Amino acid sequence: MANSDCKTAPLWIAAGDIHDATANFARIPEMDEASGIIISGDLTNNGGIDKYSRILASIQSSHLPILAQIGNMDLPAVDGWLGEKGINLHCQCRELAPGVAIIGIGGSTPTPMNTPAEFGEDAYAAWLDALWQKACKYPHIVLVSHNPPKDTPADRINDDLHVGSVAVRRFIEEKQPDVCICGHIHEGRSIFKMDATTVVNPGPLAEGGYVALRIVKDTPVAELCELAV
Repeated sequence: MANSDCKTAPLWIAAGDIHDATANFARIPEMDEASGIIISGDLTNNGGIDKYSRILASIQSSHLPILAQIGNMDLPAVDGWLGEKGINLHCQCRELAPGVAIIGIGGSTPTPMNTPAEFGEDAYAAWLDALWQKACKYPHIVLVSHNPPKDTPADRINDDLHVGSVAVRRFIEEKQPDVCICGHIHEGRSIFKMDATTVVNPGPLAEGGYVALRIVKDTPVAELCELAV
């Protein structure tokens, strides 16, 4: 892929696990050329609508379009509020570019911490099936899942346990979206291939991780990026 193709391709900045700390958005060098921002989940720490809206407003000072969804640390009420604002990605299928769909699932499967937005594997399987019915008409698909796929570099925690979602992994294996952007597991910063799918967990934005998602010749291409912190 020629460098000139990447430089002129539409670009979205994707980040997650922000946990109230938004300062690093202003430090992302590609922000000046970005078409928009994707928040994959956990903008807050146990934050509701008031807190979420204040933090989101600080990001929107960039005047870029934003697509956002709840993570497991955002209160469930935020999901409806994002829908009212027209920017929700959770359980939504949107056209990111001609021929490219973006679909999202927020929250996480159950954790030992009993965080605010946790759901069972059956819910994730049903959500993904419904999203596929809407997205399958598109030649290219980007999946934004706060939950990483199970038994991969993206869901491994410090003691080498894998805590991701079986439903997300199965969807990737069966449907092969072009890109899966995930998060949730801070230690799981990685980029790798699952057959045709590029899976990327940038880790927390507070630790400098983010994704540059470019639409190159009508195809989504993800790059794992890191700020010096």
